[in-house]
Amino acid sequence: MASETPTVRRILPGDPAQLALPEAFAFPQDHADPAGGGQSWVRAVFVASVDGAATVSGRAGGLGNATDRAVFALNRALADVILVGAGTARTEEYGPAEDDPQWRALRAGRSATAPLAVVSESLALDFTAPLFTDAPADARTIILTSESSPLAAREKAAQVAEVIVAGVDAVDFALALDRLRQRGFHRIVCEGGPSVFAELVRAECVDELCLTRSPEIVGGTGTRIVHGPTFDPPVPLDLASVLATDDGYLYLLYRFPAGSRSLRSRP
Repeated sequence: MASETPTVRRILPGDPAQLALPEAFAFPQDHADPAGGGQSWVRAVFVASVDGAATVSGRAGGLGNATDRAVFALNRALADVILVGAGTARTEEYGPAEDDPQWRALRAGRSATAPLAVVSESLALDFTAPLFTDAPADARTIILTSESSPLAAREKAAQVAEVIVAGVDAVDFALALDRLRQRGFHRIVCEGGPSVFAELVRAECVDELCLTRSPEIVGGTGTRIVHGPTFDPPVPLDLASVLATDDGYLYLLYRFPAGSRSLRSRP
């Protein structure tokens, strides 16, 4: 018997209501639907404690609850491609995205799972890892790198993944995401890590932040969802929705200023 679709309680905007997760976290159709003009929508997905910690013992998994894990899986099902930094892929022991029966219908007309696009400057990756060897043929892992990466490593990577070179001395995120869009990947979900997210924000390539707030205090000097030089001035966000579950977790959707959506204005 199929499991019941998880729900969240809407606090804002509008009147309080109980929403199924696909309704609560749907991508904006006017920007993310290829039939609506081929425009892109870039959503970053994170979980953090009340005091801002993004990891517990170096990993993000300890902060989420069952609903957060369902939101994570839902975003993967909604995505055309999943963007992640090489460091996060190593720390979280990434493999290919899994075919989640609960959200399978959302991938009708696409591959059963979205491919992973791994950002790596050095290409110091284990090309024998499941992330590469177990990826299905129609969702082959992608590597985003720059011309400064070692040529021999690039040639080795090309044997097990699709390699996209975008940028000269470092990955040009606007160019990299545009190359993904040209391959038909319009709904782009970024799962981190904090350095990749920071570079996406700096390049004005993010449309939305999907942030789960865990009702915990972690303390310490650990990782936050953004890592890198300070934004001066800070980047303003618009709060699009506030959702909650009875265990104290909040699920927040923030929109970036319209000027940040550079991908959508590219020809």
